[in-house]
Amino acid sequence: MIALTAAEIAAATGGVLRAEPDVDPHGLVVAGAVVTDSREVEPGGLFVALPGEHVDGHDYAPGAVAAGAALVLGARELTGADGRLLPVVVVPDVERALGDLAREVLVRLRAASLEPGGPGLRVVGITGSVGKTTTKDLLAQLCGSAGPTVAPVRSFNNEIGLPLTVLRADESTRFLVLEMGASGPGHLTYLTDIAPPDVAVVLVVGHAHLGGFGGIEAVATAKSEIVQGLLPDGVAVLNADDPRVLAMRALAPGDVVTFGASTGAQVRAHDVVVDRSGRARFVLEARDGAGSRTVPVELRLVGEHHVHNALAAAATGLAVGLTLDEVAVGLGAADALSPHRMHVVERPDGVTVIDDSYNANPDSMRAALKALAVLAGRDRRSVAVLGEMLELGDEAREAHDAIGRLVVRLNVGLTVVVGEGARAIRDGANHEGSWGDEVVLADDLETAARFLDEELRPGDVVLVKSSYGAGLWQLGDLLVGEVAQ
Repeated sequence: MIALTAAEIAAATGGVLRAEPDVDPHGLVVAGAVVTDSREVEPGGLFVALPGEHVDGHDYAPGAVAAGAALVLGARELTGADGRLLPVVVVPDVERALGDLAREVLVRLRAASLEPGGPGLRVVGITGSVGKTTTKDLLAQLCGSAGPTVAPVRSFNNEIGLPLTVLRADESTRFLVLEMGASGPGHLTYLTDIAPPDVAVVLVVGHAHLGGFGGIEAVATAKSEIVQGLLPDGVAVLNADDPRVLAMRALAPGDVVTFGASTGAQVRAHDVVVDRSGRARFVLEARDGAGSRTVPVELRLVGEHHVHNALAAAATGLAVGLTLDEVAVGLGAADALSPHRMHVVERPDGVTVIDDSYNANPDSMRAALKALAVLAGRDRRSVAVLGEMLELGDEAREAHDAIGRLVVRLNVGLTVVVGEGARAIRDGANHEGSWGDEVVLADDLETAARFLDEELRPGDVVLVKSSYGAGLWQLGDLLVGEVAQ
């Protein structure tokens, strides 16, 4: 974080410094990282004491200060083991205060970036029901080759993760790439109030988190909040293949850039070919008022659906000032950075594992299953280990049933359905015509792990896919972890 005094942090958050009388609020400077985990404290940093469902960050504040934290952001006065007051900026709502601090820091960074010699900071916000994290990772790598870039670790895209990402930026940052998630109306408005984007990217309006919205049209309305949250001269980057996303152009305050397979899209992919390893190559076309240019691109990511993510990253890269050649080179060199997202591992025993267990919704589940079918081809057995897709509301059973039917249509050799919440996947497969031992229901992770240990054989291609809360990422770790043994 940029250096701020305790007095400045108190002013930004509406808080009051509580500390020993000899602590000068104008002399106490915070210049280290802002963290919510006391194990990650750095000397001179800020420890944010968030109350949690199972643990309270305030209980860890003494240890954080002992480890070097210069200041605590908390909801109450705190003392150390010696009975002395810890330096705490006390606020009514710690989570809100974290957002307020990030907002103030970004205002200062934007002002500094406009000074002579400043980096010209550009803030990008990315949302969508599918592909946010992968697109964020691609764009961060594109931008990182052109200047200092800050992007979320893993999938820090909520009211806590986004401020923490903003607070990692400093006066040298040229690109701040933010992933913005929403599980209900108003969430993106809150996030864009903290960090109004220069460029807002909307990938797709899908069936993720339907339980928090009440229907697909409500999802579209909520996703449009990021476009409405743009700076007055901001650019909207929109998916031309999704009518609900394309309709958001009417809400854009400034320029609109479109991407997709549609003939009207400004950034398109031609001649897409997917090789046996599941990696796509294509011709990238970019059109603007000056005409059209094309360059070849070959992705290292596995799955044809990543072409869409690459187009979104390409359109955004062009919007923030990268050249088409820089975009093409960057896409060809980019890797999957976040764990449990189409991570392909070749085990010594001849089994290939596709660990895509970080999250799942009907759209991403279909894409992953199609990638499995491509990798397995006709000469290897495909194995799908599938868990529950959460937060689908009233559509949950129908959505899981449809995935089971797709498994049969893709001729997946063996499907292991894990957990009662995913049972409808097995039912759908049976209704589509799968009988016998092609589809197995495992009650829990342990049962699934034992079954796979006995069942997997050299040549198998195994996909592990579920929502994070269903826990199959643990199974992904187990299957991939065998490589290190």
